[in-house]
Amino acid sequence: MTTLILSAGIIYGVVQYNSGLAMANEGMVKKDETLFDEFEGADPQFGEINVLLLGSDSRGEEVARADTLMIAHYNQTTHQMKLVSIMRDTYVFIPDYGYHKMNTAFSLGGPELVRKTIKENFDVDIDSYAIVDFTGFSKIVDVIAPNGIKVDIPYAMSHGIGMTLQPGNQVLNGEQLLGYVRFRHDSHNDFGRVERQQEALSKLKDEAVSIHSILNFPKLLGVVEPYINTNVDNRTILTIGKDLFFGKAGNIETLRIPIENSFEDKRVAAGAVLSIDFEKNKQALQQFLSTEEIKK
Repeated sequence: MTTLILSAGIIYGVVQYNSGLAMANEGMVKKDETLFDEFEGADPQFGEINVLLLGSDSRGEEVARADTLMIAHYNQTTHQMKLVSIMRDTYVFIPDYGYHKMNTAFSLGGPELVRKTIKENFDVDIDSYAIVDFTGFSKIVDVIAPNGIKVDIPYAMSHGIGMTLQPGNQVLNGEQLLGYVRFRHDSHNDFGRVERQQEALSKLKDEAVSIHSILNFPKLLGVVEPYINTNVDNRTILTIGKDLFFGKAGNIETLRIPIENSFEDKRVAAGAVLSIDFEKNKQALQQFLSTEEIKK
């Protein structure tokens, strides 16, 4: 009987995985992989993982733009999840290239140059990376939350997202949620977009603990495979996924760089940038990701 149940579970997993693959199209991030320098991140320490999350806005270029830049932190002992968003217009020193906007590092040298840039400016090293093609985001959402994600839209959103999202409490499917997190033409500019991205990821994490999502975990792996380029090993992915889907992970703590009252708007040769107080932001980022902070 045990063998029969195990066999049925394996068959179910394979069928679900293949079902997920069938939902997906070819992602651009896989094609970009050969253009990147080798990623030389630090080895994880004390069961803590820092993953560089890059949202790739593929529009046919040779190398897609990094439209979103985050650091995802996970502690395998405490199951604590943390998420840092680094504003794309943050004016930083990119090794070998000088001062540019933060998101320029990806187009110049892929995830490895982004890692070096974060290390150079904030003295924080990254273990690994994951580049997520935005074209797959909507499919991922629809698998995790087939009934949609509820958000409170403060005003009509339409410019630059290919749709119109009406104000008020709305339940958004995957395509609509993608528009919600990409919209930046409001009074808060990119700051509002970063807040919406963190909100969406937190709500997706909450949806992941539902029985529907747990049963569809193999399907989700099949959906995301073509849209993610990562050097995170499968064992780590399964460990985090298991903790996430079975409710061990608590609420996601979030941080934005630059922090409040630590920057000013400036215009330079690269355009409009955020000129930051590096010492304040370095201290805030290191404290947020530190072991001591986690143990409090």
